[in-house]
Amino acid sequence: MPSYRLMDHDLFVRLSRSRELLAHSFDRPITLDEAAREACLSKYHYLRLFERTFGETPHAFLRRRRFEEARRLLLAGDLPVTEICFEVGYENVQSFSRFFHQLAGCPPIEYRRRARPLVVNPFDWLPRVMPACFRHYFGMIRNFG
Repeated sequence: MPSYRLMDHDLFVRLSRSRELLAHSFDRPITLDEAAREACLSKYHYLRLFERTFGETPHAFLRRRRFEEARRLLLAGDLPVTEICFEVGYENVQSFSRFFHQLAGCPPIEYRRRARPLVVNPFDWLPRVMPACFRHYFGMIRNFG
């Protein structure tokens, strides 16, 4: 049975600061040494504490963060996959496509094609023309359309 110990507040703050560095630096190459230095720990001690604290390694966290951003960019606009690859910190389109396929179950282009129809405009439910009863009730005189 594992023994659970409370973590020192200061240590948790340093680990969290390092995790924020990883989260905001997903678009560039970042080393384990840099992340550990942010937490003021040796890289091996940092690696153990990070995984124990957050439930995943710094590398897994960074990959997940890059994947989330890649998905957002694929759905949000018409950026080519090559540009998205570089935007999320990959230097090689093939490795990006392979990584994305592993996590999404399909290549980035296919993901965009399948998921785009599922993205709903939050204002689609609004009527194109405001009914007269609403105009009267809210004191509006002109028709919106």
